[in-house]
Amino acid sequence: MNSTDWMVALVGLIAIAWVNWYFFLSGRPAPTGATTDARGIQRVRIEVKGGYTPSVIRVRAGVPVQLDFYRDEISGCTEEVVLPDFGIRTYLPAHRTTPVTITPAAGTYEFTCGMSMVRGTIVAEPVS
Repeated sequence: MNSTDWMVALVGLIAIAWVNWYFFLSGRPAPTGATTDARGIQRVRIEVKGGYTPSVIRVRAGVPVQLDFYRDEISGCTEEVVLPDFGIRTYLPAHRTTPVTITPAAGTYEFTCGMSMVRGTIVAEPVS
């Protein structure tokens, strides 16, 4: 093997190591919990920019939750948010915050963009 073969093999090994680290070992962000305002409503700010940040939200079941979607882009895919379990389909204007209020029972609920390509999850935990 000449030096070029060794370089190609080394770059390949580095690429394999990086892919394994990225998909299996790198830390994923923990689910974000809601804050509670003076009225007792749980509030979560969700940034919409190529995805939802945070994409997993933990809330207390049976307590109203206001999801404040701030859409920081003009991509057509994210111009709508859909919460199918609550029968909600709402337009999200670019560079504005749009509140969506729900009261979830205990369980896991998905929210998506209008084309179901961008996804997020709400985990409603029983109050103890």
